[in-house]
Amino acid sequence: MIFPFEVDCKDLVQDIEPYVSAIFSSLESDFMAMPRGQGFIEFPVFEQGYENLKQVTKGFQEMNPNNVIEAVKKMPLILIVLRSILGFTPPEWAYVTSRKTGIEVSQGFARTLDRNIRLKPFKPLNSSELTLQRVDALVTTACQLIVSPVTGSATDKIHRLDKADTQEGLSGLRNLANMGVPYSMLLYERFLGRPFAGHRDSASDLIGDSLELAIENLLVGAGISYRKTKRAEKIPGFDQTPDFIIPNEFNPQVVIEAKITEDDGTARDKVTRIQHLGELSYSSKNSGNTRFEVIACIGGRGFGVRREDMKKMLLATQGNPIN
Repeated sequence: MIFPFEVDCKDLVQDIEPYVSAIFSSLESDFMAMPRGQGFIEFPVFEQGYENLKQVTKGFQEMNPNNVIEAVKKMPLILIVLRSILGFTPPEWAYVTSRKTGIEVSQGFARTLDRNIRLKPFKPLNSSELTLQRVDALVTTACQLIVSPVTGSATDKIHRLDKADTQEGLSGLRNLANMGVPYSMLLYERFLGRPFAGHRDSASDLIGDSLELAIENLLVGAGISYRKTKRAEKIPGFDQTPDFIIPNEFNPQVVIEAKITEDDGTARDKVTRIQHLGELSYSSKNSGNTRFEVIACIGGRGFGVRREDMKKMLLATQGNPIN
């Protein structure tokens, strides 16, 4: 099997299909195993938060916000349980809270609070007055949503709280907590949200970090100078910042884009970025600046879905996708 980076660019242009097939055949996926990372909550830990919430609500007989707030201050893990009952992401919970209470709870605050709790789930909240005010608003909103039955949904839409545990308000949650959830319903709700969705999203950076670390090790081992850029960093001369610049942004000779993804949509976005870097390289040459080479380091089944996208990547990198 001959890879595109082993042949001249003109051979690639003349007959690109075999090289697309070569890359496709060598892509590997490891989506069955995810890194735990910092902040992974084991079930026995999660269950302590659940049992604490169950006690403070008297077996979900009542959802008094004041009582729940006091319990949250002592055991912030309860916030994770409340969010799981709602089925919201931290930014979604923040948005609904801001709309319902008039208290501004930013998405950044919600994400940071959620991560801090996952890192130290049993550390009591001892924060500023503003933080406690926002936490109060989050808890109050959650309690209001949980106790209210879902009504008036349009026939062509499904309400986010139209779930086995929240559809009938507090009575439905109480019944399920007392009798146990049917396994078929658990499977159905997993189907709607996919298992480990929240953890997979929170650990996505770790998956990417493993590839970038491998690239760094290779560059260091070969004695090659490089500049690893930071997320959202602005680099002069690049309207889209690449992951690596060799040797640096003042004299770019090679740029590297790195991505592991199991999602074809994410892969397509990365292909578009790589195409743009290829175009930027040619425009640099035409403006008298040094033209740089574009290399793509890729992995995951997401890149093995669209042949046309792979063709675009091969042409943009002149045959230099490495997987």
